[in-house]
Amino acid sequence: MKPRPRRRSHGKRRVPQAVSSDTGVERLGDSLEGRRVVLGVSGGIAAVDTVRLARELRRHGADVLTVMSEAAQRIITPLAVQWATDGAVLTDWSSGMNQLDDVDGVLVAPATRNTLAAHVHGLQGGPLMMALSVARSRGTPIMAVPSMHQDLATDPVTDDLVEAAREQGMHVLWGPLEEGKRKTADHTEIVARFAHLLNARSPKRRSVAVTLGATATPMDDVRRLVNTSSGRTGWAVADDLYRHGHDVTCIAGLTTVEQPAWLPLVLRAETAPDMLAECHAVARDQLDAWVHVAAVLDYLITDPAEGKVASGSDGLQIDLAPGPKHIDALREACEGAVRIGFKLETGIKQKELVRRAVAQVERAGMTAVIANRLEDLGDDTRPRGHLVDATGADFALHTERDLVEAIRRLIERGS
Repeated sequence: MKPRPRRRSHGKRRVPQAVSSDTGVERLGDSLEGRRVVLGVSGGIAAVDTVRLARELRRHGADVLTVMSEAAQRIITPLAVQWATDGAVLTDWSSGMNQLDDVDGVLVAPATRNTLAAHVHGLQGGPLMMALSVARSRGTPIMAVPSMHQDLATDPVTDDLVEAAREQGMHVLWGPLEEGKRKTADHTEIVARFAHLLNARSPKRRSVAVTLGATATPMDDVRRLVNTSSGRTGWAVADDLYRHGHDVTCIAGLTTVEQPAWLPLVLRAETAPDMLAECHAVARDQLDAWVHVAAVLDYLITDPAEGKVASGSDGLQIDLAPGPKHIDALREACEGAVRIGFKLETGIKQKELVRRAVAQVERAGMTAVIANRLEDLGDDTRPRGHLVDATGADFALHTERDLVEAIRRLIERGS
């Protein structure tokens, strides 16, 4: 089954959809939109988290069909799972096995060692094992999330089973070691990685670099000047691209918002020169797209003091010099790539904001710029930003989700 395309005008305000029933969920994204997935639940105690996992799948658009082993039903009832998924729950051979047709992916969480062993050796002990066999024979993506005691997880036999399962195409995601157990990963991480697994096979997948966060310039060995950026927007952009199957590299400065643990490659660069050097190094791989979200200092301290300036000193003279504009400095290195910049202004009218954004697009050879005003941030009655291209077209982006979707559409469309 191929995902159904979503169309939305950039200029139309997104109206949050109210949860319409007791089984409803708030939509957080569309990375699993139109995807029919099998959620397999085996008999590990981690099956108690099935409700959270199922609802997280639905929050990102999945149509969930659950298959429960007999052992799983002794831990959590099919009724609870049916409420969480708002869909069918298969528990035995008479449950309508034709529903396993036309499936986009299989997620088994938790996956016991018995489940892994049965899958590797082709045993048919119920509808869950049948679902896994059907997926394997058709090349449907499978992800398994084991949960077991550490002694069992480190048993060489378990290692052999996991290796064999991976050789047969199964993706195995281990969670953290806590209280002597290898527990399942957080449900948010599981769904993010599962969405990436399914979408990585889709056409128009790109290699993308995202710069984000604030940068600093040292005053002495212990003090520094820092501009303001939490990294929230950059992480949101990177997360959305990753969930949709793109190959994402982050070059991150100073951030206060927590980094999504599932992002595959995050390079840290806290100063503007270090960030520019990392960008040049990444650009050698000739990526398909760049999203420049980072707040890069325009001015740098030219001669930082050695050691620590004494706190009782009478005043402090700081000499600042203009630093290189990263989007300009990277123009040649990123030639041919889709490039999307960000521009923050304050105290100007929207018409002037658009004019300055167009000038930046032309000067730095950008595909588009997302421009916003400081006074608009945090005001729900005003757009989150304005997407501006070389023609001066201005598309209002009312929410953060509008923003990340617009960026993804530009990247998937190509230059």
